[in-house]
Amino acid sequence: MTRRDEAQVLRVFRDDVQSMHAYAIQDSSGMLKLDAMENPHRLSPELQAELGSRLGAMALNRYPADQTNTLRRKLGEYANLPAGFDLMLGNGSDELISLLAMACDIPGASILAPEPGFVMYGMSAKLQGLGYVGVPLTADFELDGPAMLAAIEKHQPTIIYIAYPNNPTANLWDDEVIERIVQAAPGLVVFDEAYQPFASRSYIDRIARHSHVLLMRTMSKFGLAGVRIGYMIGPKAVIAQVDKVRPPYNISVLNCETALFALEHEAVFAQQAQQLREQRTWLQAALAEMPAVKSWPSDANMILVRVPDAAKTFEGLKSRGILIKNVSRMHPLLANCLRLTVGTAQENTQMMAALRDSL
Repeated sequence: MTRRDEAQVLRVFRDDVQSMHAYAIQDSSGMLKLDAMENPHRLSPELQAELGSRLGAMALNRYPADQTNTLRRKLGEYANLPAGFDLMLGNGSDELISLLAMACDIPGASILAPEPGFVMYGMSAKLQGLGYVGVPLTADFELDGPAMLAAIEKHQPTIIYIAYPNNPTANLWDDEVIERIVQAAPGLVVFDEAYQPFASRSYIDRIARHSHVLLMRTMSKFGLAGVRIGYMIGPKAVIAQVDKVRPPYNISVLNCETALFALEHEAVFAQQAQQLREQRTWLQAALAEMPAVKSWPSDANMILVRVPDAAKTFEGLKSRGILIKNVSRMHPLLANCLRLTVGTAQENTQMMAALRDSL
């Protein structure tokens, strides 16, 4: 038997895939992990025991079925699903982003999004063979209304993503600018509300005005990053089309049951979100006392800061056991910027001390 050389085998993969970089996940072994906007709070021992008992009783020999419909209904109640709208589940919001690109892959289709923003918008377009248009934000990370409208007019995008609030800048956009974009959109507008538990506003109270607007959320920031549950809300006719490309049984019975358990204990997670909002305020005040650091307002569980030397400061924090996210090379507008996740009071105190020592 002749073993084929690696180059011969790799020829089966698309050239653009071979030239891409995989989504990078930092090694956090032994570190205080403040790089991925995770909820730092774990379940109490009592809730752990209760959840463990429920998961142990699940029929793992059966495919998920009625249970996922129950979760859809409960999430609809939690999100105040408007009449005439439906909700579909994804294995995290990443899968929903991919499914949208797949479902909307018509000739000449393209995706448009402000930049810097969530990298998966552009990656999903490229992987599906759609065009991608990134429109730069202003220097203060606000939506550039005229540039967005000009890009919409020129490219006629099939999908426009509006992260609300945005990642990594953590801010909400001006509502008047948003409404002009929604009115100008020739296709779908998707509001990505991944950080909804920490935001002061949501688009859910306006979504019923439109037949072309979708709203996407994740339970990751709710406190279940390890469970991988995303959901998307939209008019029934639109959701029905996207749902056709969803893999069958894409949500496991264990993940589904955990999400249902969390919704039953919504007050616990709401209290955690309140604590993180309070810690965000403390962090913003502490950052304001550092002359060498510029920070921006946040409606998420992260804060974007600019330091004199991002690489030096990032490595200084890392050497002190604190892992954050160096976003300085993601986009020219993010030069010397770092993204700090809001943690517990103790974690935030450690991070601020390490940041002072690393500047």
